[in-house]
Amino acid sequence: MPANLTPDYKAAEAAFRKARDPAERLQCLREMLRVIPKHKGTDHLQGDIKRRLKELSEELERPKRGGAHGGPPLAIRPEGAAQLPLLGPPNAGKSSVHGRLTGSEARVAPYPLTTQYPEPGMMLYEDIHFQLVDLPAVAAEHPVPWLAGTLETADACLLVIDLADPACVEQTEAVHALLRARRVTLTDRWEPAGALRGGAAAGDEDPFALRLPTLLLANKADKFPDAAAELQAFLEVTGLRYPALPVSATTGQGLGTIGPWLFTHLGIVRVYTKAPGRPPSRGRPFVLRRGQTIEDVARLVHKDLARALKYARVWGTAGFDGQQVGREHPVADGDVVELHA
Repeated sequence: MPANLTPDYKAAEAAFRKARDPAERLQCLREMLRVIPKHKGTDHLQGDIKRRLKELSEELERPKRGGAHGGPPLAIRPEGAAQLPLLGPPNAGKSSVHGRLTGSEARVAPYPLTTQYPEPGMMLYEDIHFQLVDLPAVAAEHPVPWLAGTLETADACLLVIDLADPACVEQTEAVHALLRARRVTLTDRWEPAGALRGGAAAGDEDPFALRLPTLLLANKADKFPDAAAELQAFLEVTGLRYPALPVSATTGQGLGTIGPWLFTHLGIVRVYTKAPGRPPSRGRPFVLRRGQTIEDVARLVHKDLARALKYARVWGTAGFDGQQVGREHPVADGDVVELHA
């Protein structure tokens, strides 16, 4: 039976897909349940929303319970320029890659299934940070029921494989099958402005079907005299079309290319703000995506400022220094913006 979803429901679902803060996502879920048409055609979707409401509500309460009922958070609040979970089969070296990139103290051991909970860490690139989240291995022998919920706030993901493992092809196929069973699809399409972040494909009425842009990291590349050729052979055998980098958590080979690659393909734009008559604040830029506007900058500064915004002055590569622009003016990387309300 057709769902015949209303404009109010579709607006609530769109807000859920865009929301990054777990508490905000919970509010969106409640609104989705409130406005969804109540008939037989939406029974399954109502059940999904109620299930996700229960899971997210319990997760948000976890840190407050303490004692034996507490534990590490499963929903990681996004920080930095983008949130990227590390996915992969057991013993691919995810935790080692995570540790080298973030300086974190995630547990690393020569046996599989060491990571049990999400382990966030920050990778510095120039003057911004990427939030990398180490996750438990994706393996049939160690199911992780909360995995899809944790991935909902991700902008993209890093798929880590052990290029030196003879079983890496079969392991990678198993990872994809297990993720598909949880309505998670890894895609080679890196859309502008994070268009697929945590959301379903266009035309998909399932709000919990995730499509994550994926960068494949072929770990242990130091074990091959020609790692690039070995990686190419792996991609040809598997038929995968993901962008891929040969790396080594042991030697550091290739790890320095990840930051600039993500910066370019996520379409990141750094904007610096200034008060009238004062120099710009260069310490910590506001991070946007290619195609976003002056109004988006104002919203990041304060939601009330976005409503009261009259115009802005921009110092950057387009136009002339101090050019007066409206709220729809697109920003470029390195722009200095002076907001007037």
